[in-house]
Formats: sequence, C-alpha cells, structure tokens
Amino acid sequence: MATEHDTIRGTASGTAPVPLSVLDLATVGSGTTAREALRTSAELARVAERRGYHRFWVAEHHSMPGIASSSPAVILAHLAAHTERIRLGSGGVMLPNHAPLVVAEQFGTLEALAPGRVDLGLGRAPGTDGATAAALRRTERLHEGADEFPRQLAELIRFLDDTFPDGHPYSRIHAVPGPVQATAGGGAEHPGRPSVWLLGSSGFSAQLAGELGLPFSFAHHFSAANTLPALELYRHSFRPSDVLDAPYAAIGVAAFAAEDEREARRQVMTGALGMLRLRTGVPGLVPTPEEAEAYPWSARERDFVEGWLGNIVHGTPDAVREGLDGLAKRTGADELIITANVHGARERVRSYELIADAYGMTDGSGG
Repeated sequence: MATEHDTIRGTASGTAPVPLSVLDLATVGSGTTAREALRTSAELARVAERRGYHRFWVAEHHSMPGIASSSPAVILAHLAAHTERIRLGSGGVMLPNHAPLVVAEQFGTLEALAPGRVDLGLGRAPGTDGATAAALRRTERLHEGADEFPRQLAELIRFLDDTFPDGHPYSRIHAVPGPVQATAGGGAEHPGRPSVWLLGSSGFSAQLAGELGLPFSFAHHFSAANTLPALELYRHSFRPSDVLDAPYAAIGVAAFAAEDEREARRQVMTGALGMLRLRTGVPGLVPTPEEAEAYPWSARERDFVEGWLGNIVHGTPDAVREGLDGLAKRTGADELIITANVHGARERVRSYELIADAYGMTDGSGG
C-alpha cells in the first residue's frame, strides 16, 4: 500500500521517545511589535531545524493583539525562505474561514517553494470570536460553516489532487500550482501535494480523521480533559488509506524550560495572565513577568490560573523532559508538538534549546 510515511512520520532525535516538533503563534509581548514577533518566528524555525525538531507549525488566529499569526500561508512562505529541511505547516488553517480553492492554491504554492516538506493542518473552529468569524466568512451562520466541514474538506482534497469527475461544476477548475500543470506540459514535473492533517479539540475531527485515514493532531494544550477519549476514538475509527496504513496521532503540548524552576514559573505566568484576559473578553499583548507579578489576582482568577498551569509542562530541562516522557507514555502519542506562549522572545527560543539539550538533540541532528 502506498503511504506518505516519510513525510508524515518523524524519527525521534537523541533520546526523545517520539519526534518533537514546534507550534508557534508568533507571540507579541507587551513592549514589542508584530515585526519583532515574526522575526523571532523565523529565528525559532532555524533553531528548530538545527536542533532536530521534526516540523514547525504556525496557527491561524484573528483579532487577538497578542498573536501575529493571522495568515499562516504568508508566514510559512517566509519561513520556507529561511529554512532548508524542517517540515513546515499550519496548525492549523481554519477551513470554514476560507474557500477551499484558495487554500489549495496557497498550499500548492508553498509546496512549490518547499517541495516535500509542507503540512496542511486543518481545523473547523473559527480561531476567533463569533463577530470576527462572521467578518471573515461574510456570513453570520457560523454553526452551518462547522457542520459543512466534511464537504469543504472533500472539496479541498479534490482541488489538491485535481480529481473532480466529469460533469461536476468544478471539473474544469484547477488549483495551480498543481497536477494540471504536469498534464498540460506533457508529463513535466509539478509540485507534489502537501500532507493533509486534521486538527481538533474534541471527538468530531478525531473520528473524521480516522475514517479518512489521515494523520490527526489533538490540542492537548487547551483541551487536556478530552485528549485520551479523542485519541481512542481516532484509533478505533481508523481505516487504512493511500496516505497512512496505520494511525498517526500528534498532540499539542504547552511546555517551557528554564535553568531553574522559579524562573520557568515566572515566565509561564505571563501566558497564563494573557489567557485569563482572553477568556474574560479583554485580550491584549502578552504581559511582562513584572506585570504578571504585580497583577491583583482574585481567588477565582488564581483558581483558573492554577488549573491552566496544571496543563503546562514547565520547570528545569530535566523536569520538562520527565513531563513530556510521561505524557507520551500516557497518551501513546506518535509525536509531541510543543508550544511555548510566554512574553520573552529570547526566553522562548532558549526554552526549545534547553529541551533539545535535555534529550541530547545535538546541533545538526536531522528531524
């Protein structure tokens, strides 16, 4: 059976139990700019490639001041120009926000720019609040958009593969760059297809990914209570396909390492306060450690933050390694995709270096 084993399945570097990857949100901290955040993303992608991380994903979020990753395709094109080997992808593109043809064209272009190393991770949530989603989609029927996800996904895959049957309204429409250019050129080379992933934080996408035989990535970093049920559903629902002959499940993990435990907690509190503000309807730039330390926490807010921090693997490099190893064992995940949303750009990059050190992922190791 044909598989995409080499493009989907990674090889663990050093002593990591499974491949380690990166999910970046181009975090914008208080006192910094989006330009600086995007420059840090490019630096982090180069570090991740050099240290043996398997893939580097960016996420689609809108109308959030503390995040600069509203346009994954644009950022990925920039990252493709600054890297050579690491897989690049979306974690993810929120498909209901976009016409499937546009997504096929964007990621076909990325595949032409970085052949053989592009992942198209797809989600069905808006990646923002309802009003912003309506502005993106030009409709207020947001629930209908999520319900139409399987149809949109099927349409997108047909555009990527150029496989609309004769008689279909779209049979004469071709996503370019794409397969039609090889046909028109009499067998000339054309870009391959990006690897399609489904992303989710509940059982819907888990089951759909299994039924379609696609790789699946679960958002453990903000939906930890649903991780094990979703992974079980994915594996139970899995049917072999031309893409995979066995399930492949990654999980997103919030993790941050510093030289000492106190500093690690000091840094992750910045992201925790940022999340609290987002959840209470006042999103802003990611606060500094000093802002987080001076914040007048109520008892209810402290309970929220402590619960949030309970799902973040943080501490010294050895402690983070122990936490990641335990998570991989408990979930049976085939890959861990690490995200570190804290204020400091330097601290964030350093965290990934320290985690690589803890696993013996030496400079130049391949992902």
